[in-house]
Amino acid sequence: MTGARTKGQGGKAQGEEGLRQSMSWLHTWSGLIFGWVLFAMFLTGTLAFFRPEITHWMQPEIDAKPVPAAQAVATAQRYLDAHAPDATRWFITPPSDREPLIQLLYQVPKPKPGERGFVRAKLDPATGQAVTARETRGGDFFYRFHFELETAFPWGRWLASIAGMFMLVAIISGIITHKKIFADFFTFRPKKGGQRAWMDGHNALSVLGLPFHLMITFSGLVLFMTMLMPAGIQAVYESPRQYTDEVFKSFKVTPSRKEPAPLLPLAPLVEQAQQHWQGRVGRVVVNHPGDAGATVTLVRDAADGVSFGRLAPYMRLDGVSGKLLEGEDELSATVRTAGVVSGLHLGLFAAPLLRWLYFLVSLAGTGMVGSGLVLWIAKRRQKARPGAREAFSLRLVDALNAGTIAGLFISVAAFFWANRLLPADMAGRQVWEVRAFFAGWGLSLVYAFLFQQRKWRDLLAAGAAALALVPVVNALTTSRHLGVSLPAGDWVMAGFDLTCLAGALLLAWMARKAARAGKAQAKGHPAAPRVPSQPAPSQAAYEPRGDTP
Repeated sequence: MTGARTKGQGGKAQGEEGLRQSMSWLHTWSGLIFGWVLFAMFLTGTLAFFRPEITHWMQPEIDAKPVPAAQAVATAQRYLDAHAPDATRWFITPPSDREPLIQLLYQVPKPKPGERGFVRAKLDPATGQAVTARETRGGDFFYRFHFELETAFPWGRWLASIAGMFMLVAIISGIITHKKIFADFFTFRPKKGGQRAWMDGHNALSVLGLPFHLMITFSGLVLFMTMLMPAGIQAVYESPRQYTDEVFKSFKVTPSRKEPAPLLPLAPLVEQAQQHWQGRVGRVVVNHPGDAGATVTLVRDAADGVSFGRLAPYMRLDGVSGKLLEGEDELSATVRTAGVVSGLHLGLFAAPLLRWLYFLVSLAGTGMVGSGLVLWIAKRRQKARPGAREAFSLRLVDALNAGTIAGLFISVAAFFWANRLLPADMAGRQVWEVRAFFAGWGLSLVYAFLFQQRKWRDLLAAGAAALALVPVVNALTTSRHLGVSLPAGDWVMAGFDLTCLAGALLLAWMARKAARAGKAQAKGHPAAPRVPSQPAPSQAAYEPRGDTP
């Protein structure tokens, strides 16, 4: 009986180890195949949490202060009455602490062929005049690259979604693979070098933000649910517009009556809604201004609640009489759940401290992906025969790692450099900013393939220098540098420059480590002892999880 029980327990243990070995394989390859795309998505998504602040830094000519929402909407209405009286729709976004300008979007009735006819404008809240500043995509570039990868619609979104699916598989399989995942979080031995140090670092970064990584990956897929799983919508609704009107009610397009009628002043309606909600109005949508069928939709500000993004309380009023037509003060449980999932991903509700926490944990996720890619190389190199020629696949992956991980920081710095160095009145300058980004990335990849022995040291050092010089270039080209922004308490401009310097210090430290490792290898003293091809019995319990990036 004892022997049978022991055999059964042994079979169970072997089954568990077999599952972990399978999950180890799945974790390794699901993380590697899309690893470089995921690193780029994580890094740009991390930067996108400060999208308005990045845009503000990249347009230093603008130095506006926000005003109350009702005052801003009145200013916007005067501008639109003068410049877009025939527009079919107005979208007005009042200023906030993060977005000090009044943002307008209106749709012209007869757009050019192939265009939707939307025109954007930004107004100074103090003067009501359109703001003229250097052309730039600002933080919106990182935001859209994060889920579109600067690729034509819808292919970029599909690629990002597929990469997100692989990321979710990698996270779940990594959890199953590691027996003592939380104990590993407190085990970091950088002096051991090689595979062991990278494994410890990968585990620590993974566990540090594990709930966040699961949330951000799953919620990102939910945001594209209608694209990824359209069958249910197609079975219930006759057209995508019908679905959109029912789910995103505040964006619903109401019909016109083809009869002229004056539009009510919008400012009193905004004040009425804010008193009713005891919160801010974040968007005003006017359908058919100047028509008898005009409607005014007031949407509560996304910063008032986690779920108040695209799914938020709203009220729709008659644009001529001011009569309440429909609205929602409380979201249903289903809508609130969907709103919370998407709201957690976007983080629009986050106050400054929480936003920095989002940034740091997301940066840890970026490090998790990067360390996993490097670990894939470290593990295979330590198991290679001494003196054997390195396989082409290892050289290929290592060059892609260096060119992407270190190169993306160079390309981000190049993007900011271009913003300051290109002439402010240059036509199409925002296109050249993006070209500078991809040029920095492309040159980094070329360098990584040409100079295999020193690529990590050089590219990390170049990234550190490029980021460190961003505040210097800012000081040489504008009057809003650290010497001015810090005494004035301008924390958007100062915070940007200081963050660049902090990033430069991190990359400089990594470059120093890479240089030391290169010197040790050149002298014939590897940074870590060789891992035996057959582990000792005491190591056997660890190896199924220890070999996984």
